[in-house]
Amino acid sequence: MTMDPTILITIEPYDDTIAAIRSEYPAAEIRNGPFVTSTEEVLSKELIDGADILFCDFPPANFDDFDCLKWIQLTSHGYAQIFGLPTLERGIRVSNGLGTFDIPIAEWNIMMMLYWDRRMPEMLQNQKNCVWDRAARFQSELRGAVVGFYGYGGIARETARLAKAMGLTVWALKASGTIASRGNNYCVQGTGDPDGVFCDRMFGPSDQEEFLSGIDYLIITLPLNKRTEGLIGENQLRMLKSSAVLINPARAPIIEEQAMIRCMHENWIRGASLDVHYAYPLPPEHPLWSMSNVVLTPHISGSCESPHFLERAYDIFVRNLKRFLAGEPLLNELTPEQLKGG
Repeated sequence: MTMDPTILITIEPYDDTIAAIRSEYPAAEIRNGPFVTSTEEVLSKELIDGADILFCDFPPANFDDFDCLKWIQLTSHGYAQIFGLPTLERGIRVSNGLGTFDIPIAEWNIMMMLYWDRRMPEMLQNQKNCVWDRAARFQSELRGAVVGFYGYGGIARETARLAKAMGLTVWALKASGTIASRGNNYCVQGTGDPDGVFCDRMFGPSDQEEFLSGIDYLIITLPLNKRTEGLIGENQLRMLKSSAVLINPARAPIIEEQAMIRCMHENWIRGASLDVHYAYPLPPEHPLWSMSNVVLTPHISGSCESPHFLERAYDIFVRNLKRFLAGEPLLNELTPEQLKGG
């Protein structure tokens, strides 16, 4: 790749970084398009023509109009928005925003574990009703609990780092059943678990029942794809202890919707914290809204409104731009299997 690419950016500009790119690559053409927030939006042909690189959250509806696109850098951790696009057929490389949201989502995960451990729903109800209750059940410690991650990517690894500092035992279940270093995945310096040292025990799919039945907190950290959609259903939810808590900052459809509703309605487990949902916005009549054993947050554990989102998204892009122009492997580069939705 020559040093004079045409770069199309359809996220919010980060002026200092864009100025730095212009300075380092003066022959590059940088086009700032509108902030594309869904795959239904259309970009003008003038913006698309000749673009080699697309830095975006969502590709536009008229993706086929790109005539020489070679690389897409996504800002999001998830990448379902590129499923069905002819990236493999056209040799288009794709990298995602893995690592951008590890810190805020990990902190949300820790907050939710503490919320349930210290029985905050009951405490808040006591406050509302002016009830003074200093019972021992409100004075527990999170230390010593077992937290289990379904998946062990960046979000799980940063949560694990914080959890180990608090004295928790960390388990994880992965399709491969093994743990590896992060390799070419983006990670904010000093965070996460790059070498996999914070996981006390790793499980494979054949160990699912042993894994689920032994944990106090189940945190879902998988991407949504054909393999993971509906991965957790009634059988898996019933494997959890009745005292367990489910925390999902990943994607709602990883858990079967009706199984999730029944689980909470019939109190199979103690509680659930859900930052991802089966509809956006979740309609007022949805039963999860009214369940006292469910905490709902509107997909805010980590989003493009996070204070460091742009800084980190552009950091990934700049690092990858250098790698791309040098013909090197990209940070967070998606595999052919991932591009096919596998």
